[in-house]
Amino acid sequence: MNPSPAPATSFWYIPVASPLHDARSLSALLAGHEQALVGAGGHRGVGEVADAPGVPFYFVQTGGTEHDVLRRHRSRIQQGRGGPLLLIAHPGHNSLPAALEMLAAIQQEGRPGRIFLLKGKEDDRTLAEITQTARALAANNRLAQDRFGIIGPSADWLVASSPRAELVARRFGMWVKEFAVDELRAYIAQQPLPEDGPEFDFWDRAHGKDGLTREAFAQAVRVTRGLRALVQNHQLSMLTLRCFDLVEKDGVTGCLALALLADAGITAGCEGDIPSAVLLRWLWHLTGQAGWMANPSDVDVPKGELLLAHCTVPLGMVGGYRFRTHFESGIGLGIAGEFAPGPVTLLRLGGSNLDRWWGAEGTLVENRRAPDLCRTQVVVRVSPPAAGELLSAPLGNHLVLVRGHVQGLFREAFIWGTPGRGA
Repeated sequence: MNPSPAPATSFWYIPVASPLHDARSLSALLAGHEQALVGAGGHRGVGEVADAPGVPFYFVQTGGTEHDVLRRHRSRIQQGRGGPLLLIAHPGHNSLPAALEMLAAIQQEGRPGRIFLLKGKEDDRTLAEITQTARALAANNRLAQDRFGIIGPSADWLVASSPRAELVARRFGMWVKEFAVDELRAYIAQQPLPEDGPEFDFWDRAHGKDGLTREAFAQAVRVTRGLRALVQNHQLSMLTLRCFDLVEKDGVTGCLALALLADAGITAGCEGDIPSAVLLRWLWHLTGQAGWMANPSDVDVPKGELLLAHCTVPLGMVGGYRFRTHFESGIGLGIAGEFAPGPVTLLRLGGSNLDRWWGAEGTLVENRRAPDLCRTQVVVRVSPPAAGELLSAPLGNHLVLVRGHVQGLFREAFIWGTPGRGA
């Protein structure tokens, strides 16, 4: 299982130099550095940058630039376009001493920043650090622009995963709106029971339909179309659904709807789990791929093995799938997906202010089909200490699985504080 291609990275860098230095000789000396920055996705900016998009990197070409850079950075902050002070230094012309002084001044003000010491055009490690920071900040900016629909309150059993909508809006900067499940029911009621349509292609491609009829699938498609109509009407980019209300009162599930919306780029979580929905969306912006929200059903700490299970999964994540009934209720439609083995990352967002996280990189080693668990089941192998931490200091139930090893990228996004502040 290979990770999807990461989103293209681009960033602004602003060269700054003291007028005391000869511009022509300086340009010749640093031509390789600039060529490397452009090759990594950098765009050279000039002049004032208070209104520039994104967070600029200042390429500190010489000493004597301290006041100029700090003036520009503080100007952005005053105009509400702050973010960390990002400094690219090099080993010459007093570049690094100047960058150290600037970062120290900003940190004395309680503001974040970082120095990247670029030693030349072959310094691939530092270039990778620059592009990772650019990707993280761009993802945080996009997260702050999302429109999050919370459809019904969190499931009653999610006693550690039910932050208030106002906290989510304040913490991440996104637009958040709460809907009653009855509002979704009204959208579903407007949909006739379908006999065909593009969703039925998934019925035809399923490897099995254990205990299900085409009419049961049509009911799931009706829910899908109703939820899609709500999403389109309110221009939502992400949602979480208190799906068990539909199971208990209407005899249908949202498993197919959530899977197909996720494949279409609308992040869709279930059980009203707000932290998992936010994390799924965050990872979408960071990696360009959907993630899978699942229960840790078993943990073998000495082996570092986790058994994860859930009744829905984005169909684009799996190589094949079977339609079965929903596990707990035995009614409606659940999805038993088949993952390919390979590298994965497990993450969990939590804490009273959504200010903590747990993560582990590992390998998905096998699929399972135990009869007493949710329909999609996989075994993931991580380090034993990481597995043990789940039992000693959990942040809640659900974990999010995403393909590839991306824990460092998520850490980079998290450390800059509230996403969106650096927009």
